[in-house]
Amino acid sequence: MAKILVAYFSASGVTARLAKTLAEATGADLHEIRPAVPYTPEDLDWTDKKSRSTTEMNDPASRPEIAGRVADMGQYDVVFIGFPIWWYVAPTIINTFLESYDFSGKTVIPFATSGGSGMGKTEDALRLSCSKETKWKPGKRFGSADRAALEAWIKSLGIE
Repeated sequence: MAKILVAYFSASGVTARLAKTLAEATGADLHEIRPAVPYTPEDLDWTDKKSRSTTEMNDPASRPEIAGRVADMGQYDVVFIGFPIWWYVAPTIINTFLESYDFSGKTVIPFATSGGSGMGKTEDALRLSCSKETKWKPGKRFGSADRAALEAWIKSLGIE
């Protein structure tokens, strides 16, 4: 049986709720990806071209610092990576997380929350932050922590 980790970044709590549901459904360990400098509501104001989230997302090289690490990433076979969709992709803190560990031989599965935006080219962009030996399974966007939809997706992935 695979050892599973659900790692997630959540700005408003929606992704956190989904990540917790996913961890319960898979028997996974849970790890919150937290920024070293927490986001304020002003930082997350996507309508402000000078807000922190906007400036980070407009700079593909942006790598916000993370507070805390996964104690023993080596023990995991499968890592679900969760995040809200920002500007049609994952927030750059997800790239920071992926670049902080060696995912060679591990299976990475992205999942996202969004009120309407799909995953777009998020997976392609995230693959660039991992080694070529990382295995990927198709990600999915959810509008909420719908347990039935989540369990159907997990089943379709064939993770044991």
